[in-house]
Order: sequence, then C-alpha cells, then structure tokens
Amino acid sequence: MGDLSIKIKIGDREYPMKVKPEEEERVRLAGRLLNDKLKTFRDHFKIDDKQDLLSMIAFDAQAGLLKSEHNSLDLLKKFDNKIVELDELLTKALKR
Repeated sequence: MGDLSIKIKIGDREYPMKVKPEEEERVRLAGRLLNDKLKTFRDHFKIDDKQDLLSMIAFDAQAGLLKSEHNSLDLLKKFDNKIVELDELLTKALKR
C-alpha cells in the first residue's frame, strides 16, 4: 500500500503531507499535541503571536529532548554499573 495524503492543521494553517499508513496515527497525534501546546502557551503566557508561540514550543520541545537524553544516559550508566557488579560476583563465585 502506498502513502496516504493527509492534512494536519497547526494553528490556523493546514499542512498537506504524505505519510505511511502505519505512521498516520502518530503524525495526527503529534498535530493534536502541538495544537494543545499552542493553546496552553497562549493561555498561560497571554501571547497571540503564532511565531512567538511556535518558537516557545520548539524551545520547550528541545529542552525536553535534552532532558530525556540526559536521563537515558544516566539510566544506561546505572545498567552498565550493575552488569559490571554482576560480572564481578559471578567471576568470584566461579573461582570458588
């Protein structure tokens, strides 16, 4: 099956795009979440300028991504340390 032609409305504009059928739900959800963020930021900061709102949302998304990446690295380090500990325990146990 080929790509689907869909339109995603962000703010006051519609954006036509082609997506794979298995990606349609994710793309539509991303559009809804972006519109929810627009409303939240507009209501919270009392800003109507779409450019400013989208810039703030992009900044917020990037900051969130950096935090998520940092958390993932911390988690990987913890897993790595646990693996080293388990390896040391197994090595000691096998030497007995």
